[in-house]
Amino acid sequence: MPNMPASAHPRGCHPLAADFFDRPADRVARDLLGAWLVIPGPNGRPTRHVVFETEAYLGAHDLACHGSKGMTRRNATMFGPAGRWYVYLCYGMHWMLNIVTGDRGVPAAVLIRGVGAHVGPGRVTKALGIDRSFDGRPATRRGGLWFEAGGSRVPQRLVERTPRIGVGYAGAWAQKPLRFVVDPDELPTIPLSGSRKP
Repeated sequence: MPNMPASAHPRGCHPLAADFFDRPADRVARDLLGAWLVIPGPNGRPTRHVVFETEAYLGAHDLACHGSKGMTRRNATMFGPAGRWYVYLCYGMHWMLNIVTGDRGVPAAVLIRGVGAHVGPGRVTKALGIDRSFDGRPATRRGGLWFEAGGSRVPQRLVERTPRIGVGYAGAWAQKPLRFVVDPDELPTIPLSGSRKP
């Protein structure tokens, strides 16, 4: 599962701007596959970790979504604007990293479940040192955590869609195919995802 060393930089890569995230969460979740999650390392130089697993949470009508019962102090960031990080504590021990998507006022986001060598959302945040302090920050270099991408979408033949994990409480919504996965071993040989809002 590929990481990219701090000294390397994918040719043609560019930070994903806010308009990339100002779209429905399922479209963003799919298009983030193959992008790079970038964070400064201990020496201050960026380290890049390719995204290979995401989950979409679509809004208040999605019963698996944190915002399905309205805004609270915990989930307020999820209501926008798009392009900001929503970070919350799960089971009192694991930080979950999400990027807010779509229209302001709609609680929609994409959970980052797998990047680089890290499988599982709790392992992602632990390995990269991400905690509640990132909540509400913009996904930009200035915010200290961002996405980079360039080139074409990951081919559809490589993308698997499945139900989300751990949302059995959500009734029929638990079976919606809103988890997006690509084999990370396929990613170094294909162009990076960088689709934009039409």
